Amino acid sequence: MELGRPGYSFGNGCRISLVSTGPQLIRPAEAQERNWLPLGVAAAVVLAVLIGLILIYGHGKSAPAVMPASTATDLYAASLPITGLAMSESSNLAGGKVTYLDGHIANRGNRTVTGITVQVLFRDVAHEVTQNETQQLKIIRMRDPYIDVGPLSAAPLKPGGGQDFRLIFDAVSPDWDGAYPELRIIRVDAE
Repeated sequence: MELGRPGYSFGNGCRISLVSTGPQLIRPAEAQERNWLPLGVAAAVVLAVLIGLILIYGHGKSAPAVMPASTATDLYAASLPITGLAMSESSNLAGGKVTYLDGHIANRGNRTVTGITVQVLFRDVAHEVTQNETQQLKIIRMRDPYIDVGPLSAAPLKPGGGQDFRLIFDAVSPDWDGAYPELRIIRVDAE
């Protein structure tokens, strides 16, 4: 290799020069300004989904969980007699007890019922309310191989029709006297 000149020299007289570091033909890319539009759109979509979920799941929580025992019954409740009440219990996987209240409801009115909210009052031996629960009435959809329940809106109760129903209680007050609880229809959704 010769001194003073960069490159490599081979024994046969060939010489390879190093690539020049002089002026470049391609300019380096200039720093581009960041486009914030896609990030803003994504943030807006995520925010809209969160607000939608809050409205959907929070809507049912706006009503009080326990209605006072003096809550008035729905006017259409007189057209919805409840008969054939039966209670049963079973154990759950956590070792607790689940209580079921089954019955039959008929529609003697002239409107199709798509939803019923019932208030269930368990009483003690002094006939005082020991447990007060408000639930949506669930209809029994099938009985074999197990009892499956669903909302009344899945199979509306037409005038002259009837449905078997089931209410499920994960816990019942230990002060309950063991008698059938009082069922009160406090809201009817009808067409």
